[in-house]
Amino acid sequence: MRLAFIHLSALILFSCQPTEKKKIGEVSYKGAMKEIMSGDISSKADLLNFKDTPNFYALGALENLKGEIQIFNSESFNTSVKKNSLNYEKTLSQKAALLVYAEVPEWRKFKIPKGVSTEKQFEAYLLKVASENNIDIESPFPFLLNGMIQSYSWHVINWRKGDTLHTHRKHKTSGLYGTINDRKVDMLGFYSNKHHGVFTHHETNFHMHVKTDGNGVSGHVDEFIISEGMFLMLPKI
Repeated sequence: MRLAFIHLSALILFSCQPTEKKKIGEVSYKGAMKEIMSGDISSKADLLNFKDTPNFYALGALENLKGEIQIFNSESFNTSVKKNSLNYEKTLSQKAALLVYAEVPEWRKFKIPKGVSTEKQFEAYLLKVASENNIDIESPFPFLLNGMIQSYSWHVINWRKGDTLHTHRKHKTSGLYGTINDRKVDMLGFYSNKHHGVFTHHETNFHMHVKTDGNGVSGHVDEFIISEGMFLMLPKI
């Protein structure tokens, strides 16, 4: 009887402990690029599990590498290739081979100054502004870019069933891809200098996806050049 009382007391005490809340902008992920490059393109996350999550931002690749994931403020702009054209999926009735995500209820906005255009210059500026705004740059964090961009290259993967030889180049060219100049865009990115082969490629510290104004093109960002006057947004901590 005494033992049963102890077990019951412990259960009550445990149930009363507050559930650990995620920090604003805290980054989570399912799957890993190194697993994909080794041939595992199976589902690691069901997007329906996030359909009621507010302020949800996510990017990644669809199950079997049959498209790209980009979710802005809980709204899906996921894309796949159908008959050599982009197909949009506005619901979350899909699964992901790779998913990187965070919940951000509020953002701070910064006008990118003159002299920031290349990826290297942007990374230096990103880290400077993040550090000045209480963001731990040694941990992963999300960011947004908005405005008229000078140029960027993109792709939407459409992996051929049965192909087991994965390369970075084949991932870029298996589906639709191209370069767009002077277009208003929204970009979602995740920065980390510790997740190479997980959710960033080995040669970069960020993973970015894009949607153009009017949603003409949405997909993975391969390279970009920023225009003066674009805006950077960071989680308001």
